[in-house]
Amino acid sequence: MALVNTDVMTTALHIALITETFPPEINGVANTLGHLSEGLRARNHRVEVVRPRQTDDANQRSTDVLMLCRGWPLPGHPGLQWGMTSTHRLTRRWQQQRPDVVYIATEGPLGLCALRVARRLGIPVVSGFHTNFQQYFNQYGLSLFTRAMTRYLRWFHNRSNLTLVPSASQRLELTRRHFERLELLARGVDSQLFNPSKRQTSLRQSWGLRENDIALLHVGRLAPEKNLGALKHCLDALQARYPARRFKLIVVGDGQKRAALEASLPEAVFCGVQCAEALASHYASGDVFLFPSLSETFGNVVLEALASGLGVVAYDEAAAGQHIRHGYNGVLAMPGDEYAWIEAACWLLEAPETLRTIRLNARCHASRQRWAAIVEQFEGQLLRAFHGCAGSVEVPG
Repeated sequence: MALVNTDVMTTALHIALITETFPPEINGVANTLGHLSEGLRARNHRVEVVRPRQTDDANQRSTDVLMLCRGWPLPGHPGLQWGMTSTHRLTRRWQQQRPDVVYIATEGPLGLCALRVARRLGIPVVSGFHTNFQQYFNQYGLSLFTRAMTRYLRWFHNRSNLTLVPSASQRLELTRRHFERLELLARGVDSQLFNPSKRQTSLRQSWGLRENDIALLHVGRLAPEKNLGALKHCLDALQARYPARRFKLIVVGDGQKRAALEASLPEAVFCGVQCAEALASHYASGDVFLFPSLSETFGNVVLEALASGLGVVAYDEAAAGQHIRHGYNGVLAMPGDEYAWIEAACWLLEAPETLRTIRLNARCHASRQRWAAIVEQFEGQLLRAFHGCAGSVEVPG
């Protein structure tokens, strides 16, 4: 039951957050949900997380703010899993402790169960479009299922009161595919953690770099849909264009493409998964951030790289399209034009002063992208859903 906090004149909500991934798991969705849930609790809301069990809490029992359920590994994505709970169990829980609003972050079996129970009980639902699952099928040799997945995702999200998307380009793409009641909810970055001050000469030396060498950094999951073959093409082009300079590719992350990348890039440094302060130091110790992905709904790593003061090379979509002004605080290429993407990287490194200026502007821009403002916007969207003001269109049955 929602309570009115008369001190701040806002409504304290009981929010059920449904997700198949959550911290300490390492991915963009978990990172985003961790910040949103912490921010909502700091604003006096009660956040109940419904998620699959994780390795480090296998013996943990459900509490009034955490409901654990069964999970099965997600094929092709080590460390991630589908969640599953019974409709009866979730119905009984929410009848006893009724949420004011449900936020569904993932569209798997757990999210589907929550959607059905919430609608049956008349609880408003806000959904988040966090991952382009429909695009992944082509990368995994399952292109015949792409249209079916798109239809399912449209059906799923159109049955929520409101769907939140992280970027303007994603909202436009989903609108073209007849998704309804879409609103933008961008992402923030912890600019105190991700900060140029975390640069470590000793770390650069461990990578085999001298003072004036250029560290080309990539951070992310090493998966087929990330277009990682472009990293080698870009490195080869830079070495050919600037033979007197020395470049080193630094790869942070893990995934099923790691072995293939190590074989094709024997001179690169593979650092594996890094977290918190160690991750911040890896970012800040780089010089240029290469981001060739074309499958992102947002791409939190772009903001983290900007906040760390790196020159970012990316395609003009998602977070990069939203936060980078070409030639000012980063460089962009039209989506899918690998030649232009590589040329953008070459231009960035043509003159040291160009890279220095862009890195300063990158840090300045990212330092203003605070999570507090994102959480406040998210709070407002949940409150409007709770009060029945999330749109004038009736949600279909």
